[in-house]
Amino acid sequence: MKNVYKGAKTREISFPIGGIGSGCIGLSGNGRLVDWEIFNRPNKKSFNGFSHFAIKAESQGKILDARVINGDLQASYVGEHVRNAPLHSGYGFGPESQTMAGMPHFEEVEFRGEFPFAEMSFAESKFPGRIELVAFNPFIPLQEDDSSIPAAFFEWELENTEDVPLMYTLCLSAGNPIPTEKVVHQYSESDGVHSILLGSNQFNSEDPYFGDITIATDAADISYQEFWYRGGWCDNLEMFWHDFTQPGHLNNRQYREDEPPVRRRDTASLAAHTELMPGEKKKIRFTISWSFPNVNNYWNPNPDGPNVWRNYYATLFEDSRASAKYAFKHWKRLVGETLKFKEALFSSTVPDVVKDAVSANLSVLKSATSLRLTDGSFYGFEGVIEDTGCCEGSCTHVWNYAYAMPFLFPRLERSMRDLDFTYNKRDDGRMSFRLMLPLGRERMDFRACADGQFGGVMKAYRDWKISGDTAWLRSVWPAIKQSIEYAWSDTNEDKWDTEKRGVLVGRQHHTLDMELYGPNSWLSGFYLAALKAGAEMAEFLGDQKTSEEFSNLFQTGKQWVDEHLFNGQYYVQQVDLSDKSLLDQFDEETVRHYWNVELGEIKYQVAEGCVIDQVIAQWHANLSGLGEIFDKGQTRTALQSLYQYNFKTSMRHEANTWRLYSLGDEGGLVICTWPEGVSKPAIPLTYNTETMTGFEYQAASHMIQEGFIDEGMSIVQAIRDRYDGEKRNPWNEIECGSNYARSMASYSLLQAFSGFEYNMVTGMIGFNPVQYKEGIFRTFWSLDAGWGTFEKREEQLRLQILGGQLHLKVFKLPVEQLIAIEQIQWNGDNLAYTIEGNDIHFAGGYTLDTTHPLVIKLRS
Repeated sequence: MKNVYKGAKTREISFPIGGIGSGCIGLSGNGRLVDWEIFNRPNKKSFNGFSHFAIKAESQGKILDARVINGDLQASYVGEHVRNAPLHSGYGFGPESQTMAGMPHFEEVEFRGEFPFAEMSFAESKFPGRIELVAFNPFIPLQEDDSSIPAAFFEWELENTEDVPLMYTLCLSAGNPIPTEKVVHQYSESDGVHSILLGSNQFNSEDPYFGDITIATDAADISYQEFWYRGGWCDNLEMFWHDFTQPGHLNNRQYREDEPPVRRRDTASLAAHTELMPGEKKKIRFTISWSFPNVNNYWNPNPDGPNVWRNYYATLFEDSRASAKYAFKHWKRLVGETLKFKEALFSSTVPDVVKDAVSANLSVLKSATSLRLTDGSFYGFEGVIEDTGCCEGSCTHVWNYAYAMPFLFPRLERSMRDLDFTYNKRDDGRMSFRLMLPLGRERMDFRACADGQFGGVMKAYRDWKISGDTAWLRSVWPAIKQSIEYAWSDTNEDKWDTEKRGVLVGRQHHTLDMELYGPNSWLSGFYLAALKAGAEMAEFLGDQKTSEEFSNLFQTGKQWVDEHLFNGQYYVQQVDLSDKSLLDQFDEETVRHYWNVELGEIKYQVAEGCVIDQVIAQWHANLSGLGEIFDKGQTRTALQSLYQYNFKTSMRHEANTWRLYSLGDEGGLVICTWPEGVSKPAIPLTYNTETMTGFEYQAASHMIQEGFIDEGMSIVQAIRDRYDGEKRNPWNEIECGSNYARSMASYSLLQAFSGFEYNMVTGMIGFNPVQYKEGIFRTFWSLDAGWGTFEKREEQLRLQILGGQLHLKVFKLPVEQLIAIEQIQWNGDNLAYTIEGNDIHFAGGYTLDTTHPLVIKLRS
């Protein structure tokens, strides 16, 4: 399965190529290098001077053709809205010449994307050859450092389609992005890697502007220009094209550091030359790497201290030349391991649109949404706007939904828990839901967020089971326990559960940025799940008293929620909108924000509405093996009602007063509806008519878990139809900005289809697929110690480790498969086992590695 984009469907594509927390460069749908987000901050709609790839073909000293390796620039051709545009540029002056759109380019372009790989093909009747590109940055489960290299990797394949030998020149040009007058462009060769470093001597080593980029290739035959010609008007591009379209190699050009450029920033070019016989193909590799080691808190400066720290990749690589050298030295391994992951993921037999949704949103980790702090810990914005991170602080209630990193890079995920419990916990257990940087500064002093606070407990429980690391759990347990107990603490300003009933009341802040007043399954569900998880963790750690207290409170609360908040179709909020005393018990600000004086009604509530996250706690519980939070029958009915009332096949006739993420005949699952016959608040829940993909994926995944596959799939299809390359970027699902973290809820679709279970504390994994395709099921899986695939055929089951290892003690399977087991083999041996219920037990366990699969042979 490859998503293929052509023509207008390439308009919005920007495929991020970069490292986790290291920044990225976007590969556009026509092959341009855009969105240079390499400066420790977002940089949407940007370009870096005349950066591009170009190619020429020559024979017997004569140029046959030369052109930029781009397709057509998509309209509009009026010009860009450029901030502080120089005279005779910007809107009203046509496309920027730096887009290279005015130069000869390729008529036919095809973009194929299976993240983390982007593939492009270029064809032109006047050009004697075919050109293919594979662009990527390493993405290898459990190898977070190799997946964080600050570089974009490009592997070109050239084919001579003529009947005579031809000499091809493939040239990478890049602008120096640093605002400077002391320009340094320096060619060097080391271990077969040819590179040009573009930097500056203007800034000291601790300045946020300090840094450099490097363009590099390991081609054997190269030429270069350290500088394009400096002059006025369009002299630089005129001279480059003049030089490039001459036969043979480029001649170098240099300027002294004290000779500043006249008009534009400087550009350098590095060219690889290769001769191809008729029909011959050859690959040429390039990288663009970067090093901007100093992160500046530009978004919320600390008034009482420093605001600059070193990013993590700067502790691994001295400069951009060092990361380029590493890339070429390890290229074969890096591309091989990344390809192994991609092929394992896309070999899954889940529907193609599911693989599309899962893989596309992994790109968030490679976008400017993500940072790695000096010690390697992970930090994320919610998303990004044009040049600023949007909603800081690894926001706990947004990252609740992001299920990719916990399984693919679990050490990074646990680092988020460590930062949260270390820096966000108040002495009484109240958790701030946004982490302030630099670390150690005063906490955010806004009220606690119910779904963020209790979601932190559930995530810690999940991360413990993914890793089996009980020592880690023991280290964070006091903070986990206290964060649960804050619900009934005397110091809880929001009065969540003052009567200790296992149900949240009072003022409940949540991910839709306001507060609910009164019991509701959405936020009480998070509380119940935290209590149940806390009880299990406490028992395991020998804290029996706490375990019993939490367990009893969970049972009491669960019974009350199931009995009092389910209306026969779905779960509701129990609130009297006319009861102003619900607000008066807090403060005047609360009354001012929430009381509709004109109608005498509390604003921003669900009340009798059908809200998208009403049973989200059960979704989380299913994904972490926590068990039942809500009555199973009521949960299934609620999901059916959610689909019935909230899924819109077309938004054309809907009144959406909020943000517009679907329009016209586009479909989606809206946040909240009030079915006919129930009362809708005059000013209802925030964002109620929006379609936000993270919420949609959550609900769709939960429906699939419960067997409502068609319903869940129609939601997923509606989302990905909106991100078709023409209207929106398939690798940038938006919510509060671009590259939005919540969209990584899509990873849970893989778990939902496979019925994947895990508990590394006990050495257990299991699979119970909800759907088979032609008698075969295959899925990708990943945990802390290892990752691989699971395959079920009629005659056998196969568990393959592709990276790391897995110490397996218990294998859970459906009963019909257990009773058909004939033998279990690994490494040529028949393994001894016992069956208890749905579990295969291996006494003492076996440590499986990449050398041999575990094969369970079934009787026909």
